[in-house]
Amino acid sequence: MDEQGVDGARTGVAVRPGVDAAVVALARGVEDAMIATDRVLGEFLGDRCAAAAAVSPAYGRLWDDLAAQVGGKRVRPRLTLAAYLGTGGTDPVGAAPVAAAQELLHTAMLAHDDLLDHDEVRRGRPNLAGLARTRTVRGGVTGRALEDQVLAAGLLGGDLALASAFALASTAPVDPALRLAVVDLLVAAVGTTVAGELLDMLAELSPPQSVDALLIAELKTAGYSCRIPLASGAVLAGAEPPVVAALERYGTALGIAFQLADDELGVFGDPAMTGKSVLSDLREGKRTELLRLAYAGADAVGRAVLDRNVGDPGLDEAGADAVRAVMVDTGALARVQAMAETSAERARDTARDAVPGPLSEYLVGVVDDLAGRGH
Repeated sequence: MDEQGVDGARTGVAVRPGVDAAVVALARGVEDAMIATDRVLGEFLGDRCAAAAAVSPAYGRLWDDLAAQVGGKRVRPRLTLAAYLGTGGTDPVGAAPVAAAQELLHTAMLAHDDLLDHDEVRRGRPNLAGLARTRTVRGGVTGRALEDQVLAAGLLGGDLALASAFALASTAPVDPALRLAVVDLLVAAVGTTVAGELLDMLAELSPPQSVDALLIAELKTAGYSCRIPLASGAVLAGAEPPVVAALERYGTALGIAFQLADDELGVFGDPAMTGKSVLSDLREGKRTELLRLAYAGADAVGRAVLDRNVGDPGLDEAGADAVRAVMVDTGALARVQAMAETSAERARDTARDAVPGPLSEYLVGVVDDLAGRGH
């Protein structure tokens, strides 16, 4: 998933016309619980920043920089709280640390993903590495020493966020058995995300047509962004295993649908609407299902266009337009749109058929928000 993209999604389930009153009440309950979650996050980060500053100014700055990275629409905490409240949870204050943990896990994954992608900007602002570069350059440091400092900031800051996610979850004021179950889910989230990240990195060494982009999306995107937050909330509420399993199936389908839609927006979207460049994925040569299908369907002339332009760091709009034409002519764009809608409908069907109401309808609205953007 383009994490920047998911944070641009709407969360307006409660304000849609015709929504059942019980669904509106659930949505409002989620937003009320988010107040407690934001308070937990703020207090946790404030305490850590103060304690770090007492150790050394440099350590305090790293924590300050990390705290500045926590932001966006808080999609993952909201999914956690919706699953918790929607499956019978009654203590949103107790659930808040678990929801906050999902956001810090996200922050950790962004920090490490940005390092692997050599990105130093996130949500239009310098990330951990970018902040470190600016600060270190001001000090007159250059060359390898500069790059080492930049790498250290991104790596160590991400490590702090990762450890903090577990710290928050392990101190939630809930039954110890439930707390342990949530920690186990976070462990699983890290494992699947690392697997997806590894496959994503190795994909750069493979021809686009041979990469299993859907598997990468399931491991790297759907797991920690959708499936684990939902399962964490439901487990915390004491939901029955079949309900937890349904939410996991829903989360997997939602995550894949989102990734397919987001990959399309990365090439065909309107940057003014999405905040996402339509050149960066092509310049990077990002191995998406859209690109795989374009290569699979292209003739020799079309493949030459793709070979010439995809992965070119200097790609301009004319080159991008040539690639888009191949993606349209081969049917790759239409197939990806159909696949995204199929996965989104699978998520909707799972929510309707196997998830209790009003959570069922709330989650159907989430599909429309996350997987229907820009279409």
